[in-house]
Amino acid sequence: MKLKYIYLSTLVAFTSLCACSDVLDVSPDGTLSMEEIYSDPDKVGALLNGCYNNLPKKGHSYFFFDQLVVACSDDAWTSEDGQGQMVQQMYDGQASASNHPIRDMHDGHGALLNAYWSRYWTQIRLCTQFLENIDQATVPSEVERARWKAEAHVMRAFFYSELIKWFGKLPIERNTYSFDQDFSDLKRESVYDLAKFIEEDCDAAINTPELPWRITTESEAQRATKALAYALKSKMLLYAASPLHNEGNDYWEEAYQSNKKAVEELKKNGYELFRTCTNPNTFGTYDGAAFHQLACQSADYSASPRDRETIWQQRDGAVFVWHIAYIGSNMSNTFKCGACPTQELVDAFETIDGQPVLNLDKPYLDEKHLQPNYNPNNKLYNPADPYKNRDPRLYATVIKNGDTIVWENGQVYDVETFVGGRHHIESTVSERTFTRTGYLHRKMVTPGACNTNQINCSNWKHYRLAEVILNYAEAAVEAGHLAEAKAAMDEIRARVNMPPLPAGLSKDEMRLRVRNERRVEFAWEELRYFDLRRWQKPDGDLSTTCKWLTGMQITKNADGSYKYERINIRQTPRFGYENKDLLLPLPLSEASRLEVITGTDWQNPGW
Repeated sequence: MKLKYIYLSTLVAFTSLCACSDVLDVSPDGTLSMEEIYSDPDKVGALLNGCYNNLPKKGHSYFFFDQLVVACSDDAWTSEDGQGQMVQQMYDGQASASNHPIRDMHDGHGALLNAYWSRYWTQIRLCTQFLENIDQATVPSEVERARWKAEAHVMRAFFYSELIKWFGKLPIERNTYSFDQDFSDLKRESVYDLAKFIEEDCDAAINTPELPWRITTESEAQRATKALAYALKSKMLLYAASPLHNEGNDYWEEAYQSNKKAVEELKKNGYELFRTCTNPNTFGTYDGAAFHQLACQSADYSASPRDRETIWQQRDGAVFVWHIAYIGSNMSNTFKCGACPTQELVDAFETIDGQPVLNLDKPYLDEKHLQPNYNPNNKLYNPADPYKNRDPRLYATVIKNGDTIVWENGQVYDVETFVGGRHHIESTVSERTFTRTGYLHRKMVTPGACNTNQINCSNWKHYRLAEVILNYAEAAVEAGHLAEAKAAMDEIRARVNMPPLPAGLSKDEMRLRVRNERRVEFAWEELRYFDLRRWQKPDGDLSTTCKWLTGMQITKNADGSYKYERINIRQTPRFGYENKDLLLPLPLSEASRLEVITGTDWQNPGW
């Protein structure tokens, strides 16, 4: 193969990742041949570092610190919807194949933050190129050669998995393409075939003895592990089996077997749920304290870590939170209100006896969600006192009327979301400092922490054991292994002292329970956005869940009691619910170019 010259400045970020800091003493605009790069072990290490570039920004790292992906699910609505922001474009149906706010999010100065399609393909090419050359490269030791190769396999799998989540079918790039290659036979492969390709990469890494199960030192933070490989391949087989992607085939038994193996191997090698709060002075002693601490604090790197649940977190992906979750409300050291939980999310949390509040099959009797369809078997829920006796994860996820929040210097405030209260609901779209829904976000906010407190800027957790366990539970339900599905869900519920699921639930009932369990466990972690889509068939849409959303307007009565009224957040539908919104569009120019080359339509439906 003819070796070409490349600009190293675009390939060698994160040079400290593999203990290769300051290894490149070259001019920013200088060039080196590929032979020179692969003959220098430091530069080979730097190329591996390039495989970790362009990791997605998450949490409050989006434009204006607003959690765009969460705010485009049915879990949240943002106060940024009236300012010409990207989220407003989504809500108003202004997304197009040439300019899609989620795909093409920028930082306010024109620089793209996401650009998922171009950036992730860049990373896949870097990983593939590295894998093609590492066997002949000069490296410090054979141990490092094996580990570096395994890491490149995992990172290629990761970037492929991200592209699948957003775009669905993709071409498989086993080898780097040359500039003079004939691309006329290029095609989009099925998600199942992509999942099997990811499985190959992950198995290559898992079968490499030199690749560790866990990162135990800060200097190696973010490096890939066997645990990440298991999480990736099991998740992608779950996606391949899901209705949106399975093309009418039944892959659930295979997804079940893969996820069962992943859970077994992760637990065998030291991964476990984070069950005991180690900082009760900050997070309290209630049943949701450990769950809240896990969401707020970065995982530690140690041979005996405090947090054994986190599988992979981003080393530079701090979940920046402006004081109390970007709370606004004209309080000191706050800014805008940002994304706030919807009433639909609050409705998802069961009462402490394990009964859903609403009928999970049909939670609302009307299109606009103003008429809740209450579960007749729930005897604890009281619409006149709706936040009493609820799943502890509600109190770790949502700030609601009547709560107290610890402010800077230990100052305590009562939360007043009632009409006329300090944190009242606001429907005027030009007013960005108040909640649109009557709720505020709590999950990733450390009590009492302000923007200068580093405990409040945790690194984004891409994968944790709870997700793999609930992936396993979902696949087990769909494959008919209901007892195993129940046991897996019961394990998750036990962390917050929620009772086991009832015995004897049917497959349809178990499906509803596992989907709801995922919602309450992973709120604000961006899984809901993708779950809603992959559970739809290709001809489906999101009109039932995402077209109309509600908040809770509270009026304080003269006697101190409260009146609760469900209201639509706005009087017109929120867009992003149509069939085309199940997948992002390929960039218009890219889809057009590929169609000319291959003679087939590459664009996703509806765009």
